[in-house]
Amino acid sequence: MAATDMAEAEEPAKSSKKPLIIGVALALILGGGAFFALYSGMILGGDAGADAGHGGGGKEGAHGAESAPLDVAFVPIEQMIISLGPDAQSRHLRFEAQLEVVPAYQQEVTLLMPRVLDVLNSYLRAVDMAELEDPTMLITLRAQMLRRVQLVTGDNRVRDLLITEFVLN
Repeated sequence: MAATDMAEAEEPAKSSKKPLIIGVALALILGGGAFFALYSGMILGGDAGADAGHGGGGKEGAHGAESAPLDVAFVPIEQMIISLGPDAQSRHLRFEAQLEVVPAYQQEVTLLMPRVLDVLNSYLRAVDMAELEDPTMLITLRAQMLRRVQLVTGDNRVRDLLITEFVLN
């Protein structure tokens, strides 16, 4: 009798794999449903949010991104060369950019370009040399320059500042 008790104790109880299979199937179904809902814009308002921000105007399509390029204009900022001072490793900064503007305000922003150049020139001269040389600071510099341009041009006229050239030499 002792031998049969020992044999029964050594054999592990077999568990059913049915709950595991059901769990995996449910995870796949829910994951696929969540992907579809996010991708189609049912969750987080993909198309509805894009259309609401633009007043619902423009071409209606399957995706809101199709109408976005029609609602944009670019105003070039002429190339600027900024001297960096005697302590800098580089002597000059060559900077060029484009302003992404609302098309209705393109001419107004173009007329304000001397002020935009002034504010950007003043800002870039005041930036610490270590910040200019750090490649990760370009995002912060861009945000600071955009904010200054928006203050000069007025609210809701300039959407973004796109840096096309930023060279230290």
